[in-house]
Amino acid sequence: MTQPAVQVRDAAKLYASTTGALNWALTDVSLDIGAGEFVCAIGPSGCGKTTLLNLIAGFVQPTLGTVTAQGRPVQAPGPDRGVVFQEYALYPWLSARRNVEFGLRQQGLPAAQRRERVNEMLALTGLDKAADRYPFEMSGGMRQRVAVARALATRPQVLLMDEPFAAIDALTRSALQTELLRIWQELQLSVFFITHNIEEAVFLAQRIVIMSPHPGRILDIVEVDLPYPRDRGSAAFGAVYARVSEAFTQLVQEAG
Repeated sequence: MTQPAVQVRDAAKLYASTTGALNWALTDVSLDIGAGEFVCAIGPSGCGKTTLLNLIAGFVQPTLGTVTAQGRPVQAPGPDRGVVFQEYALYPWLSARRNVEFGLRQQGLPAAQRRERVNEMLALTGLDKAADRYPFEMSGGMRQRVAVARALATRPQVLLMDEPFAAIDALTRSALQTELLRIWQELQLSVFFITHNIEEAVFLAQRIVIMSPHPGRILDIVEVDLPYPRDRGSAAFGAVYARVSEAFTQLVQEAG
């Protein structure tokens, strides 16, 4: 049996509020993400989606339960897990090339290897001609491409994406979704992608994790058995969308 790229077992996370009250952001969450699998998580605000991503990234530790990546306990961030946020989080004083190179410098990769890797990532994300531009000279879509290129530069096995296209206009968002699928298939990554958008989840994911309102837990997992590339206007796409929408609405009402 193939080892999952990510394995979350009975994870829970407890936070203290500013008033000192204790709140469970997540309770009893178990999830496997297979090697090369694309998984989306949807749910209302405050359902713990980002907390779950942060546990996998190693930004926070679970209060209860375990999180492993490639069979090893996740205790801190690592180059095996790339992260892309909703906010581009680029260094405004660095060009696209230098932003993509940043993590490689931190790793101490020799200059020649850094240059080769950065060129590869810029080509992969369609940024060859924008390598020397600064973030203020780029559109939102281009800035997010830089963020994706930077996350991929360390050659992670898992790509974690927290609503990366939420702040981008609809046409650019659609184009970036298609580009992401191309990159995912080319690099054979495991992807965990958070979204509020059911259509986006159906377009991208092989499985969709539906999470409950606070405290966050997994209410259902929907298999998306549609071939790529997916046609948003097809009856099959609409049927899966309706199934996810109905399941999400019903389960959230029951949980509430």
